[in-house]
Amino acid sequence: MGSTYRQRTAVGGYGEQIAARHLTEAGMEILDRNWRCELGEIDLVARDRDALVICEVKTRRGVGYGTPSEAVTARKVRRLRRLAVRWIEQSGRRAPEVRIDVVSVLLAARGSALVEHVRGVG
Repeated sequence: MGSTYRQRTAVGGYGEQIAARHLTEAGMEILDRNWRCELGEIDLVARDRDALVICEVKTRRGVGYGTPSEAVTARKVRRLRRLAVRWIEQSGRRAPEVRIDVVSVLLAARGSALVEHVRGVG
């Protein structure tokens, strides 16, 4: 695999660490990370009080290609809904509410990353 792929993977992994810390500090419990099945991957699964939250994490080093959250399309949200159903089936965890959130992480050249948490995108 090329160095560009490794760099993107490293940036994405770092962004997921920042997102998980942000969610935990906001009072949410992380239940799963990087869960995969044949349909795709869920970056983070969390619990926010009674809600099960499927989190898509988007990390960017700049906004040249748009903000991180702009990369989450309606198609991606539909896939996340299917993945949520599969995760619930396999984990056996039920919740009165299932929500899809996007956590955008914009890495700064210096200083702290900018984190934006958008709740209920679809």
